[in-house]
Amino acid sequence: MNATVNVVCYRWKTLSNGEHPLMIRVCKDGKKKYQSLGISVNPVHWDFKKNKPKANCPNKEYISKIISDKTNEFTGQIVQLKSERKDFTANSLVDKTSKKVQPKTIGDVFLEQLQRLTDENRRGYMLSTKQVYNSLIEFNKHLNIYFSDMDVAWLRRYETHLRKKGLAENTIGIRFRTLRAIYNLAIEENIVKAEHYPFNTFKVSKLHKETAKRAITKEDVSRILEYQSTNKYLKFPIDLFAFTYYVGGINFVDIAYLTKENLIDGRLIYTRRKTGKLIKIPLQPQAMELIEKYGNKNNSYLFPILSDFHKTEQQRANRVHKVITKVNQRLKEVGKALDIPIDLTTYVARHSQATVMKKAGVSTSIIRELMGHSSERVTQIYLDSFDNEQIDAAMKNLL
Repeated sequence: MNATVNVVCYRWKTLSNGEHPLMIRVCKDGKKKYQSLGISVNPVHWDFKKNKPKANCPNKEYISKIISDKTNEFTGQIVQLKSERKDFTANSLVDKTSKKVQPKTIGDVFLEQLQRLTDENRRGYMLSTKQVYNSLIEFNKHLNIYFSDMDVAWLRRYETHLRKKGLAENTIGIRFRTLRAIYNLAIEENIVKAEHYPFNTFKVSKLHKETAKRAITKEDVSRILEYQSTNKYLKFPIDLFAFTYYVGGINFVDIAYLTKENLIDGRLIYTRRKTGKLIKIPLQPQAMELIEKYGNKNNSYLFPILSDFHKTEQQRANRVHKVITKVNQRLKEVGKALDIPIDLTTYVARHSQATVMKKAGVSTSIIRELMGHSSERVTQIYLDSFDNEQIDAAMKNLL
């Protein structure tokens, strides 16, 4: 039996103002289902034979448009379901149509993303995204606007706002890359049409300034690893620098969260907290020595950064921040003692291992795999095809 859709003035219910609500009525297989249109009319202004407002009905054009739009929405659903050979009832059709996703504002999507990142324990990325959210609130006063409102002119005004605040070029670039990522997410979730995408014209790539060199030579790395000092507090930072270098430029935060469960068949296997990418790194003998050196049967973590005392995510985040600050302060002391040309940090070890492998002729794609980068989306699609032998061979260039 064919389904029918029409709008009726529901005379069996009278509102306090004496009007009857207008209802969409779906009929199929002898069953009827009603759904309110959210508007009502006085019965004297409704033609009950033709089921439409009379010529003298107040707001006739407005009411007629709502009726037309809602009727077309339901009939469109019926056509789609039939084309897909999907059966339906009057109830299921109304439920399916009424549950269509409502438009979301920029603020809605930002808040959902912040909650998602919080749930995934991606605290660093969450804080970076929250910083952009707060910045946009400061600029626009509110984010109760739709993505289609974020056009090129709007982005240029936001750029001017950031420059007036004296932000560095690369900081502005980070803000816009985060904003672009949120817009791409909105497109993926069908919140906004791709045709409104403003970043084809507004180029985020222009917001980039070459930063100071953050990598050192293989020879300088060796000098750091061989550095001897009477200051016992310098040894742990140097060992962390070494571990970062030997294990594919692993990030400090990821080191902090490593446990014995990450050691599998001579490899370090972990999920990078920033990107969620699974990393599989062969453990060089030097790296294993450091793991054994700091191993403690009373602590489930590989290194004495976190302990079982740190139970909440906030406690762990505070502890990691405190330790990395102190580690980098002491590494800078080592760098100055050795006349290293740049400020020494664990991040320098991360960049240096990539530079050393690149100079040795290792594929950039394999280096990205080792470091767990996620920005090169197309590259990451085929990076998973690299086998262990290729990665093992690449890691030997560090020694």
